[in-house]
Amino acid sequence: MRKTSPHVPDIGEGKRGEQGYLGYLLRQASAAHRLRMERALADKEITLPQFLTLTMLEAYPGISNADLARLAMLTPQTVSVIINNLERAGLVRRQPHPVHGRIQRIEASESGRRLLKQCRAKVNKVEQALMKGLGAEEEKVVRRWLVAIADDGQS
Repeated sequence: MRKTSPHVPDIGEGKRGEQGYLGYLLRQASAAHRLRMERALADKEITLPQFLTLTMLEAYPGISNADLARLAMLTPQTVSVIINNLERAGLVRRQPHPVHGRIQRIEASESGRRLLKQCRAKVNKVEQALMKGLGAEEEKVVRRWLVAIADDGQS
């Protein structure tokens, strides 16, 4: 007698639904969100890690590569490759630190800022869809909960 595979539940069914483990559901939601983000950015020919790196460079000018890696949740080696690729594409530029000659400041170029603005408009639509059906107070609770989860992971 042949064995058949058990039914793999669709999203929303069984352990992939409301009865699922919270950690699994967070991972499932994260994977779905990442896919939506990648699709939203695809026509701009920028990867999600490149978008995150540009976003953090613009939000926190003058940060180190190590800090950039932590903020973008990437390894320092990956950030280094991303910065090199962004620089080759003319989206970032390096400038010597005004006081410490060996330190280089990395910042978005004018074309990098323009691209980031275009990408941000697309990403905003994805993020608005995340909150569909939630009121302002519910959104605050979700944001607070997600920050608390991340903060607890730091200890």
